Amino acid sequence: MTESEYKGKKILLVIAQEQFRDEECFVPKQLFEAAGVEVTVAAEFIETAKGMLGGTIKPDIRISGASMDDYDAIVITGGPGSRAYLWDNKKLQQLVKAAYAKGKVVSAICISPVVLARAGILEGKKSTVFKSSETLHELKKHGALHEDREVIVSGKVITGRDPNSAEAFGKAVLGALKQV
Repeated sequence: MTESEYKGKKILLVIAQEQFRDEECFVPKQLFEAAGVEVTVAAEFIETAKGMLGGTIKPDIRISGASMDDYDAIVITGGPGSRAYLWDNKKLQQLVKAAYAKGKVVSAICISPVVLARAGILEGKKSTVFKSSETLHELKKHGALHEDREVIVSGKVITGRDPNSAEAFGKAVLGALKQV
């Protein structure tokens, strides 16, 4: 893949304000930027966000200020903060629904596929998630078909299992981005 393939492509990378999973943010972000994709980081606030392993990043915008008209893909990172900051975020669910309706790439890793499930876009689709009784219950409750795999691509909807899947997840997002 060459940088020119992704010229003009934009990704909205959503993280929890605290306790996001560092690898699930920084590994895909680095892959996206190396490919020439413009990445905008969004969180609940624009104050510096902290990862569970100590990494920090200053969000560019608030989730509430984002519009999917400005992006080709949405990527939602996981980590324990996802449950507190992202799972019930109605604006984030609206962004996911808008991205899906417009045929954009919609993706989440670790426990954040729950956001996609709650937004109603995983119904009847194969997906993966970091396994816990709570995450598996959420996927089942919203009609997702869980498979314990590293990354699952279901059209333009991509789910990743855990931090060890961060690179494969990022590459899958880039692959789907070529079709947008």
